[in-house]
Amino acid sequence: MTDTRGADGNVETGDIVYPSAVPFVLVHLACFGVLWSGFSWPAVVLCVALYWLRIFAIGAGYHRYFAHRSYATSRTFQFILAFLAQSSAQKSVLWWAAKHRHHHLHSDTEQDVHSPGQRGFLYSHVGWVFSSRNDATDLVKIADFARYPELMWLHRYELVPPIAVAALCVAIAGWPGLVVGFFWSTVLVYHATFCINSLAHVHGRKRYLTGDESRNNWLLALLTMGEGWHNNHHAYQSSVRQGFRWWEIDPTYYLLKGLSLAGIVWDLKSPPVEVLRNEHRPGSRTIKRAAEQLANSFSSEKIALSIASALHGAELSALQRTLAEARHRAAEVLTAFHLPQLPAREDLMTQARAMFAHTTSLDEIVDRAYELVLHSIGMRLVVAVEG
Repeated sequence: MTDTRGADGNVETGDIVYPSAVPFVLVHLACFGVLWSGFSWPAVVLCVALYWLRIFAIGAGYHRYFAHRSYATSRTFQFILAFLAQSSAQKSVLWWAAKHRHHHLHSDTEQDVHSPGQRGFLYSHVGWVFSSRNDATDLVKIADFARYPELMWLHRYELVPPIAVAALCVAIAGWPGLVVGFFWSTVLVYHATFCINSLAHVHGRKRYLTGDESRNNWLLALLTMGEGWHNNHHAYQSSVRQGFRWWEIDPTYYLLKGLSLAGIVWDLKSPPVEVLRNEHRPGSRTIKRAAEQLANSFSSEKIALSIASALHGAELSALQRTLAEARHRAAEVLTAFHLPQLPAREDLMTQARAMFAHTTSLDEIVDRAYELVLHSIGMRLVVAVEG
């Protein structure tokens, strides 16, 4: 066993199989029990029905309601959604929603719990669930729902829903009902859900600038009842509707819309027209991240070395002295020297258009990135002379 220190400073164990991974592995192995139990049509019907029912409960419940509060409902239906979603054996509703809120705060940064860009595809797909540092639930992040005793009961006894559904499967279709109906559908729901964390941050299209790698993936949208329109969701997280275009199929939204007509849910939140037209101004955090991404696409170290090689003697010393005296104005100092090795603002604009989806804030992003690039180059030149 090895220990590494995570982005939050906590020690993360490097166990090959962390104890909480054992049930997950056993659920997969149980699928091979079909060699003993055999198939039956009732069991197959149960598998299909439970897959779609629980995919809906995860999307409409865990995600759009508990994590993002994109609509309102009664306390009774809130509990039903939580119970159905938790029957998928993906830990408690409070744990799930708290982790997801954390993900949106730090999407695809070092603090993201499941970014494929930070720790690799396999870790983002499933490994993060079994990491010791992700085991605890930050109830502060989910305090709005942690105040309900019945949800805290589900949190403490998280295995009650899956065990109850498994028992129901046995009662309906015998042992094939347990193996095919319950275990097969559970594994399918696992990986369909996990693909949103992993695959939807790797493959697909970006319509919106979100400051992360979230993407729209039509195949995942079909398999998850609309959750695959992931870039749309990151652009406007509180929307109950994730398929923003008429052709972006979103069955979870359609069902919630039907439930709203029946008075079971209400106050469905939709994205404003400016978002649908991609004419909105992204948040300051998104603009900051995009500027950093753009700045990092230019090698400040190579540019600084190029400048140091081109200048000699007194000229280089004068530049370095000026930079050392005015560290906070490094960009201004370098601009005044008119160095041909420096990238022009137009160079950053060209790169930005290639990197990012359309946004009305492109000029602001380029201006921030230009300052970051010049400041980084200036600091490298100062270090060179001080060294």
